[in-house]
Amino acid sequence: MLITKDSFGEDFMWGVSTAAYQIEGAHEKDSKGASIWDVFAKKKNKIFANHHGDVACDFYHRFVDDLELMASLNIREYRFSISWSRIFPQGDGEINEKGVDFYNRVIDLSLELGITPWITLYHWDLPQGLELKGGWINRDIVSWFERFVQVCVTRFGDRVTNWMVLNEPVVFTGAGYFFGVHAPGRKGLENFLAATHHAALAQASGARVIKQTLPGSRVGTTFSCSHIEPYRLLARDINAAKRADALLNRLFIEPLLGMGYPIKDLPILKRIERYMKEDDERNLSFDMDFIGLQNYTREIIRYSLFVPYLRAKIVNASKRKVEMTAMNWEVYPESMYHILKRYSTYKNIPPLIITESGAAFEDFVIDGKVDDRKRQIYLQKTIEQVLRAKQEGVDVRGYFVWTFLDNFEWAEGYRPRFGLIHVDFESQKRTIKSSGYWYSQFLK
Repeated sequence: MLITKDSFGEDFMWGVSTAAYQIEGAHEKDSKGASIWDVFAKKKNKIFANHHGDVACDFYHRFVDDLELMASLNIREYRFSISWSRIFPQGDGEINEKGVDFYNRVIDLSLELGITPWITLYHWDLPQGLELKGGWINRDIVSWFERFVQVCVTRFGDRVTNWMVLNEPVVFTGAGYFFGVHAPGRKGLENFLAATHHAALAQASGARVIKQTLPGSRVGTTFSCSHIEPYRLLARDINAAKRADALLNRLFIEPLLGMGYPIKDLPILKRIERYMKEDDERNLSFDMDFIGLQNYTREIIRYSLFVPYLRAKIVNASKRKVEMTAMNWEVYPESMYHILKRYSTYKNIPPLIITESGAAFEDFVIDGKVDDRKRQIYLQKTIEQVLRAKQEGVDVRGYFVWTFLDNFEWAEGYRPRFGLIHVDFESQKRTIKSSGYWYSQFLK
């Protein structure tokens, strides 16, 4: 199928996404406080090859060149996050005006270059000062977060219309508070359930703060989601897939839509009620202006007696002998279509935007060029699946590539490269990949 930008209509939004800790560096610059990732990444053997984000892409010092490069590639929508600990070095207390000034300069230059800013308020980098008070397992985080949101929309809302409250809450609660493989490294079911409920409350309360402060704003939040299929058409695999789907795809969207947690299909969630107070169920819901979906692959699920609570496990792509990315995820662009169709079936679902989509492959600079044809093909085929869903009536209004620059990829360090722009992390040299040139031409 030959598709063009025009196939989607003139109002469809095309952009790129990044996150503060993954690109900014300058981890102590201008009175910035430590985040949980600043601390976690320094612990031995937590991150691939003991990498950390102290410098990352040095976007803090290089944002002028990077934004000019973005504009030169015809990219006109830019999603980025605000580092909470740049604004509040300890998470609360006094505002750090130098941090506010940095984001003012990023916003102002974006607008000057014709780039529309989309701000994510929480992309995983909780101030360490708040983690010492319990972080997401402390119910007070809802009010801490509300204050942070209030300051951001007050200081930046005169120029920023588009806001996202949380980035992939099921990932930062699951990986950070159940498995302990992401910051802050906490483990256990009770930590996870408490963090989940408080994040779900903050998701709605943060949106309310934005709308009350900026009635004309466009407010959403983003969810990671994977197309789920059972390994075999056996009852126990089908039921295991339902449980995995409840956890991975439904845990945060359904309470936001006023449906409550998906306890029926994942009974262990009934324990979350011990963290609920009067009016919580009502306060979990909010009518967002859009929902951001972030899909990278599908997951094949089989029953497993040995996985506690879930009784389900992922059948790894490597065992299925399918094409994989550098993250060992199956290359399956059709997953995007299935996810869009699935979320569109929710009653009263707002418009959908693909706020992250991309793939990590092994890249090489040869004679000053990076020929990443696999990434280009992946993006082309995935965009085709977005159009397929749109043509079948799904109200999808935008597509943001993850990501603009190769960056610090959390526990995987700098090994996987997702960027349209190759970054030499020793010299900080930027090299536009063939996928970046392709995306630029597509947008032109």
